[in-house]
Amino acid sequence: MIQTVVKRDGRIVGFNDEKIMAAIRKAMLQTPQGEDERLIHQIADRISLRGKSQMTVEEIQDAVEMELMKSARKEVAKIYIQYRNKRSVARKAKTRDVFLEIINIQSNDVTRENANMNADTPAGMMMKFASETTKPFVDDYLLSDEVRDAVKHNYLHIHDKDYYPTKSLTCVQHPLDHVLGGGFQAGHGESRPAKRIETASVMACISMETAQNEMHGGQAIPAFDFYLAPYVRLTFIEEMKTLEELYCQDFSHLYDIKLDDYIKKPIEGLYGEDKVVQHAINKTVGRVHQAMEAFIHNMNTIHSRGGNQVVFSSINYGTDTSAEGRCIIREILNSTYEGVGSGVTAIFPIQIWKKKRGVSYLPDDPNYDLYCLACKVTARRFFPNFLNLDATFNQHEQWNINDPNRYMYEVATMGCRTRVFENRFGQKTSIGRGNLSFSTINIVRLAIECMGIKVEEQRISAFFAKLDNLLALTAKQLHERFEFQRTAYAKQFPLLMRSLWIGAENLQPTDTIESVINQGTLGIGFIGLAECLVALIGEHHGESEKAQKLGLRIVTYMRDRVNDFAQQYQHNYSVLATPAEGLSGRFTRRDQKDFGKLPGITDREYYTNSNHVPVYYHCSARHKAEIEAPYHDLTRGGHIFYVEIDGDATHNPQAVMNIVDMMDALNIGYGSVNHTRNRCMDCGYEDASAHLEKCPKCGSINIDRLQRITGYLVGTTDRWNRAKLAELNDRVVHSTDFLPFAE
Repeated sequence: MIQTVVKRDGRIVGFNDEKIMAAIRKAMLQTPQGEDERLIHQIADRISLRGKSQMTVEEIQDAVEMELMKSARKEVAKIYIQYRNKRSVARKAKTRDVFLEIINIQSNDVTRENANMNADTPAGMMMKFASETTKPFVDDYLLSDEVRDAVKHNYLHIHDKDYYPTKSLTCVQHPLDHVLGGGFQAGHGESRPAKRIETASVMACISMETAQNEMHGGQAIPAFDFYLAPYVRLTFIEEMKTLEELYCQDFSHLYDIKLDDYIKKPIEGLYGEDKVVQHAINKTVGRVHQAMEAFIHNMNTIHSRGGNQVVFSSINYGTDTSAEGRCIIREILNSTYEGVGSGVTAIFPIQIWKKKRGVSYLPDDPNYDLYCLACKVTARRFFPNFLNLDATFNQHEQWNINDPNRYMYEVATMGCRTRVFENRFGQKTSIGRGNLSFSTINIVRLAIECMGIKVEEQRISAFFAKLDNLLALTAKQLHERFEFQRTAYAKQFPLLMRSLWIGAENLQPTDTIESVINQGTLGIGFIGLAECLVALIGEHHGESEKAQKLGLRIVTYMRDRVNDFAQQYQHNYSVLATPAEGLSGRFTRRDQKDFGKLPGITDREYYTNSNHVPVYYHCSARHKAEIEAPYHDLTRGGHIFYVEIDGDATHNPQAVMNIVDMMDALNIGYGSVNHTRNRCMDCGYEDASAHLEKCPKCGSINIDRLQRITGYLVGTTDRWNRAKLAELNDRVVHSTDFLPFAE
């Protein structure tokens, strides 16, 4: 007698003979004779009683076919077989259609899901083939019924679901001193410790490239200036030794001479040791500049993930006030300003300036000159972005300006916005830690489902009830993914779990990673706060104080519940202001299908990025900042503030400085500036004219706009998906007619 059934996805469920009877009845109704209830029950009983205790769906269907063929209703058997074959073809059709779109390099939301990936190359195609076949496997075998249902009905999105079976983690902030000082092994080779700036630069690239192949998210260096500074001095000493050979003198007493800065100066008019030291400085600066050029070039050309994608890389810097650290900062900025190749804006690494009063922000600060240079570079090249270490939630009680290792207590960020700092299970730091995985909830859909409730108070209460249930489900889903990830072995991540992740040095290759990964974070994200508010009360948070209060209430509730989940599951949960790329359109398309085009809610191709004021809403930069600022403290898994400024920013670094001043005054954690930048796709020429249609250098009309898609740049909008292109075209300029905020 049949008791359980093995479904196609591997799940085991209880046997239900009603499903057999329903299938036979459906086939009978397509014949002239119609249904025969007696025969239906007879066949179902026979199969049920004669079957094995556990059978597969296919075995039961075979048995139904046999019983129908033995009966007087053979025409029903024929229809049943045809229907069964059609269902089998239908299950394969979707995969077939997607594969053909990839093969034919069609530009669509599947092949343009990630703008940093070229899905048209052979390696890119293989990545998409693997991705599109892995996701159904995850649905069928790795997700609970409840989670699968939430994903299916557009309430929940699991990021990097195609990487789920690999047990990989999302991202990490590299403790580069471990790699540079101790060398590392990855794959079949190993690297010795660095001894000069060129080697250190290359090893920094290799570290991020190698880790990118072990993870599904981005790679970052939290203190680029501090980590590379020692190799400036080693390079200076190397130059001194070269001069010793030239002059046949011993200059070892000058190796550790105190230097105020590394500035190139003419050596004419200098004599004796002053001339020797300045010559060594000049040579050192030249080598540091070339090393920074090489670093940027490599990060834009070295491919990872099967040769398909440049490393999704970020570097944080700005607070090292030593002469060597300042040299690193200055030359990475100078190299960025010059551009790569023929002067093209570099896409990677995402560069992040760490703003700190007393260090690099106010005129009397030791690195203020470099901060001014950073603003000049941003005005031309989009980077660096600005991370506000003075924001209340970015401060560390152990930070001390006199501590040479103070970078350990500085928050760092990466990629589009990912932030890791607070830690329930160890030291509060960004170093050697990262996000484990994250999922995003569709708060817009929850709000739409409540729109039919006429009384506003009841409508909002119903929304919060739905939100609470979905938050609980998402926390559970992330815990279940963690339980799967923790079973991975350290040897599966030869660099990450040997030299990078905090505590990994204690692992043996055959140990699981369970004992160390709880240092990471699990992120619960959201998008479309603006549309959610319109659905609930008819206006978004940029339009009224009432909507702003409700928006803050919603995200505060999420923050509070996430803290509850951290206690319940004993993980580092955080709220993430999701940097929606492919998701911004995916959620919207399904909601449009189910609810139609609702004004201000589903009438565009995208939902607004996280808690941002909509890109199409005309307002000043100050108003936008005042609205978005309070959400940064609530979204400690990551956030970003953008300002769109008009015209050519190249000659207006003061506009950038004003925006950073505003961030400081309003307690904004992380922000960046967008402006006009045209790029000739044939020769690389760039300018900031409003409507460039023909390249003045080569005459090409193949002109594209260089812009951020979320937190990072993309070399061509040809790789943007439909929803993000629609959002780009809707973006409006924010007026910056305000006074500087700096004290």
